[in-house]
Order: sequence, then C-alpha cells, then structure tokens
Amino acid sequence: MSISECMICEKNCNDVQQEAYLPTVSISNEQVKVIMVSEALPKNLDDYFYTNEEASFFRTTQQALADSGYNINSLDDLKDMGIYLTTAIKCSKKDYLVSATTIKNCSLVLEREIEPFINAKSIMCMGDFAIKSMNYIYKRKHGVKVIPSGSTYKIRNQEYIYNNIRFYPSYTQTGDSFNIEKSKRYMIAEDIKNAFEYAGIIK
Repeated sequence: MSISECMICEKNCNDVQQEAYLPTVSISNEQVKVIMVSEALPKNLDDYFYTNEEASFFRTTQQALADSGYNINSLDDLKDMGIYLTTAIKCSKKDYLVSATTIKNCSLVLEREIEPFINAKSIMCMGDFAIKSMNYIYKRKHGVKVIPSGSTYKIRNQEYIYNNIRFYPSYTQTGDSFNIEKSKRYMIAEDIKNAFEYAGIIK
C-alpha cells in the first residue's frame, strides 16, 4: 500500500506547521488488526513512529505496550503483530490545541489512509483529536457518531462497535505527558490490552 496516495491535504490550516506528513511503512492491507491513532505530528520528524527505534513516539508506544504485557523491540515487531500507528493531525501543532476545522480537514486524509485496512478489528483513538477525527469520518460516511461526547475516563469502559470494528477512546501514548500522568498511563495500558485481545493479538 502506498500511504502517500492518501494525501489530499490542501495545507490551508493556520494552527499547524503545514508540513503534512504520513507514515512511511510497508504493510499489507490485510495484515492490520489494530489501528492506533495518536494526536499530531511531532515538531521534529526524527521523533515520529516509523523513523527508527530511538524515535520518541516509538519509545513511548513501546513502553505503553510493555505496560500492557506486549513486549516489542523493533518496528518490524509492530508490523508482524498487525499494528498500524498514525496521527489524527498530519502536521505538528503551533500551540497546544487545534481548531475543529483542522481536525475535520485532517480527518479526510485519515479516512483514506485507514480505509484499505479491511481486517482491522480495533481502532484506538489515543486522545481527543483522534476521537473527534474518527467521529467526523463515521458521521460523514455512515451518519453515525461512533464515540459519544464526554470525559475519556467516563466513556472509555463502554463498548462502541460499528461494522464489526470496536472503537476505544483512550489517552495519547505520545508526547511528554505520557511519563508524567501515571493514572493515564495505567488506563492506556488497560485499553491496549483490551483492544489487542479483541483483535485476536496474543501475547
């Protein structure tokens, strides 16, 4: 699959850096079982998931998986397990937040990006941007809101299933806050364990 074919961004959002970057990973459409959608592109592309095993996004994701009992040592391990990592926002943020318009614009790219993964059973929405983006996608495609509004800690333990895909609202496993807020780190680990087990990924 050529992920770059998904890039339809017009680069007209004013609250991001407008570098518009997508994962560069070779993975078959049929192989993906779990899609993890994090927040936004890092300010330094060297920190992105698929750069190398020293990238901060990979390292915190590696730790999050270890917290849930899944030990990985390389990007190939992730691919072999059927895990696909991406972000809701395809550029880095200028400030802490971005507008609903930016999230909606990026959801058009994310929609095309994940659509080929026909065997995905779990979609993990790692943070508010990802939750909102997934709702934009499914409202546009099917007229449904797959995850309800509300604080993540209140809604994360409910079942949200549509078209045989279960959606998991959680917290982002990337960025500095991952190692700061221990309660969220615990919830992330629990959500990963549940999402992976639902998708049939065995430890």
